[in-house]
Amino acid sequence: MNVTKETLHLATAGDAPQETFVLNLGPQHPAAHGVLRVLMTMDGEWIQRAEPIIGYIHRMHEKMGENRTWAKFLPNTSRIDYLSAMHYTHAFVGAVERAAKIEVPLRAEYARVITSELNRISSHMVWWGALLLDLGGFTPILYAFDDREKILDLLEALCGARLTYCYYRFGGLYNDVDDAFLKGTRDFVKHMQPRLKMYRDLVTDNIILRKRLEEIGPISAELCRKYGATGPVIRGSGVAYDVRRAEPYSVYPKLDFKIPVYHECDSMARYMVRMDEMEQSLRIIDQALDQIPAGPFIGKVPRVLKLPVGETCYAVEAARGRFMVRIVSDGKEIPYRVKLRTPSFSNLSLYEEASRGMILPDALAMMGSLDLVIPDIDR
Repeated sequence: MNVTKETLHLATAGDAPQETFVLNLGPQHPAAHGVLRVLMTMDGEWIQRAEPIIGYIHRMHEKMGENRTWAKFLPNTSRIDYLSAMHYTHAFVGAVERAAKIEVPLRAEYARVITSELNRISSHMVWWGALLLDLGGFTPILYAFDDREKILDLLEALCGARLTYCYYRFGGLYNDVDDAFLKGTRDFVKHMQPRLKMYRDLVTDNIILRKRLEEIGPISAELCRKYGATGPVIRGSGVAYDVRRAEPYSVYPKLDFKIPVYHECDSMARYMVRMDEMEQSLRIIDQALDQIPAGPFIGKVPRVLKLPVGETCYAVEAARGRFMVRIVSDGKEIPYRVKLRTPSFSNLSLYEEASRGMILPDALAMMGSLDLVIPDIDR
């Protein structure tokens, strides 16, 4: 830890002085999950205040969206949350398609769902391995990245990228999903289902993990609503909110899947939500592979895209929660305004209040259970 010995003597209820010190978690500390700085006022190992300080890698994505054409902003979307790139591109193309009334072929919508759910699994794999690494377990991240590589191989063959995908286009896709991709995805589903059971035996049912996460970092549903937390964070607090059900989009209404919800409100509940979500993603992919129709993979889009005057919103359920794009058009080729509502910003916002009074190791476990991606905050 990077400790600054700014020792303060604060009067307590009694006559004995209380010694506190300020501890900087980050911005380069490995437990900080990116370029995040948390300024912690500590009373021994107990946290009096944990103030997140952001802005170290702010890149002005929203402003960049206002000085280039609609299509030229597409590569930016995958660099906001680089682990959930497909979902973010989906939200932006969805907003433009809704505003311009562009029809998307059914084959393209199914392909979007398949690739988005693959991306969700790969994102959760990174979270799972990194969380356990933070808690002192090195082996699981090797298993996680071994399985994640299979997803990256599939998506790389499809669109040429392994992380910052730019596969979706207004009206459809960059190119069609071929038989090799569909077969490879089926093989991955068959491979991953027993692996998740092995993860339960190896890690989830391990008493050491249970002791580190159960009853640690309680976050109530009221606290989630206060700060706008969504995704696995609010579903781990007993609220069955999922954009795929609350604001249905694409072909999700045609698919049968459950929304994992746990009512314990602790770090273990958020852990279990994500583990169950991977099972449900495999279930969604399996159905989408069975239902994907033949036909075109992209619809008719004007060569010069000018959206009608007005504003449009489009939300998706990304790996970390509700991501919404709000676009405002003044009828030109360049957006008048692009506003991005990212889940990590809201999920981090509750950390100061939720971590108050915790000991440092438990606060780090709780931070890991939030699954923060810092470029999603410093966008």
